[in-house]
Parts: sequence; structure tokens; C-alpha cells
Amino acid sequence: MGKGLTKASSKAFFLDRDGVINLDHGYVHKIKDFEFFPGVFEACQIIAQAGFKIVIVTNQAGIGRGYYTEQEFNELTSWMVEQFEQQGVSISDVQFCPHHAESGIGQYKQECSHRKPNPGMLLTAAKNLNICLNQSVLVGDKYSDMYAGANAGVEALFYVNKSELEVKESDFFIRCQSLHQAVTLFFD
Repeated sequence: MGKGLTKASSKAFFLDRDGVINLDHGYVHKIKDFEFFPGVFEACQIIAQAGFKIVIVTNQAGIGRGYYTEQEFNELTSWMVEQFEQQGVSISDVQFCPHHAESGIGQYKQECSHRKPNPGMLLTAAKNLNICLNQSVLVGDKYSDMYAGANAGVEALFYVNKSELEVKESDFFIRCQSLHQAVTLFFD
């Protein structure tokens, strides 16, 4: 390795927020509307015990559309991270993108390398936390999550779809019903 270069040594589970960690009511930005899925804390405890960092990567177009502010998002995020900490789980990072190319307002109306399916949030977290992407995992509930992971070089991709009755492998990701099932499949 050249001077100043280090080899990425950490592994991470990259988790989408709405639809993976909590029920997606649409533009969730208030504590009273935030509903954790059953099994989320247990799944994250397993992830942490296996030595993986936990990084949340979430598109937040509701900010860009003017439905809520970055401050409201940050307040909800602080509360959410605290809930994980109370369950003995450390969230290493939360990356979010408030931009939307078509529906954003003002400064938020722009193409952004961080908005999934682009890999910017994953690449930024990997750089900041010294994460080896090809040894990491992404769990999401939209195709844009799967493409963001693939575009970043994450090889283990799990697509959460609660209407799927059986686990299926697609060309490049595994379909499952929950974060807990994704974690069980990955570690089995």
C-alpha cells in the first residue's frame, strides 16, 4: 500500500430505514408515527455481535419536497438511535439524502450522487468508517436500494418484501420478508 493508504477492514450492514427498520407510513418524520418492526432490535443485536457495523442509508425526499425539515429529521434520527442504544445496539452512522431531481424545492431540487439508486451514501460511509464494501451487506425494500448496493460493490443484497411468501434468489439479490429473516439467512 502506498503512503497514506489503508486497507478497509470493517464490515457493515447497510440498512434502509422506512420499510426495513420501521413501518413505512409515507414520509415518516414524527416520533409518534415511527413504528419499529418486530424483531428489528434482535436482528441488529445479532449483526453487532458478529462484528458488523450498522449504517442506516435513507432517501428523505420529504425534506426536499418541503413536507418536513432537516431539523425534524435529525430530531427523529436522534430519538431512533437512542432507542437502539437502549437495546444495546450502536448505530455507527446515519446517511441521508434530502434531494429529489423532479419534486425537490429550491436547493433540494437537484440530481445527487447520494440519492439511491446512486451509491453515494454507501461510499461516504465506507470511506468514513473504513468499511470493506464487498464484505458488507445491504438490506432494503426498494429496487433503488438494491441498485445502490450493487453500484457500491456490496455483494450480499437482501430485498425485504412482506408480500413474498418464500425466499427467492433473483439475479443479484435475495428476497425475504424482514430484516430479521435477512440476518438469519446471511448468518446461516
